[in-house]
Amino acid sequence: MKPVGMFGAVVVGIGTAGWVRIRDMSAPPPGSSAEKLTVKGFISRRSLDAQQGVSQISVEEAVSREDIHVAFVCTENVSHEDNVRTFLRAGKHVCVEYPMTMNYAAAVELWDFAREKGVILHEEHIELLTEDYKALKKEVEGKTLQEGTLHFTGGALKPGFGFPAFSGIARLTWLVELFGELSVTAATIEEDSGNNYSKMTAKLLTSDNRPLTWIEERGLGLPRAKNIDFRFDSCNLTQIPPAPRGAVGLFMQDLIHFSTKLAGQVSPEELQREKTRILHCLKLAERIQELCQS
Repeated sequence: MKPVGMFGAVVVGIGTAGWVRIRDMSAPPPGSSAEKLTVKGFISRRSLDAQQGVSQISVEEAVSREDIHVAFVCTENVSHEDNVRTFLRAGKHVCVEYPMTMNYAAAVELWDFAREKGVILHEEHIELLTEDYKALKKEVEGKTLQEGTLHFTGGALKPGFGFPAFSGIARLTWLVELFGELSVTAATIEEDSGNNYSKMTAKLLTSDNRPLTWIEERGLGLPRAKNIDFRFDSCNLTQIPPAPRGAVGLFMQDLIHFSTKLAGQVSPEELQREKTRILHCLKLAERIQELCQS
């Protein structure tokens, strides 16, 4: 493991997330652990001019350079696993957008690989950093769930995002963080590829056998929205509590969290809890996909 100092970084993929990663590393909050990161280059399949003053480099150069210690993987979902593996193999720390992989076994393997190499593997989950999630979490605390539904709608996805249980794993992560470990009892999918429409419905159970339904619906022109209906012993919750926008951007919050791990300032217990939750969600997503496709 590199001693605590500056960490040279490469950004893989230069879509919206990759662009934001470069921007955030170029202007971290003073005094934050993110100040330890400095962008050394970006990787893209396209040939591009410098982005925000940062030059394009090849994968080969990035893995071999000794001044590059960290890779931010911001590509389409289906290529996350290969990119993560490439950089772990080279002994680099990796921050990857969710989902890390499209199957559970591969994620376990990557985590084992990171441990062998003595590097940090971090999966970004900005959905847990949003103010509306934090407000919802506060609202749910201490209440006993009877049953609930989380219905997400959004526009059609481009190719490369994977099955809806994986592309929408942020919503599944909400449910696991709000209600604990879950199991899958049934799952179906309706698809109309001609109209770029899909609707996945998963039936879940909490550890004390309370039913939860997760619906992931996407199609052209559908508004991006999370609709909830949670019935508790004491009340019903049908709207996410309104919350003001946070002062620090979501990707910046994640960057600070990741760089705190790089500095060795996150407890092993917290790292383990995060890993357990991520693997649990990937296992659930895989089971949902199996049921939908059987």
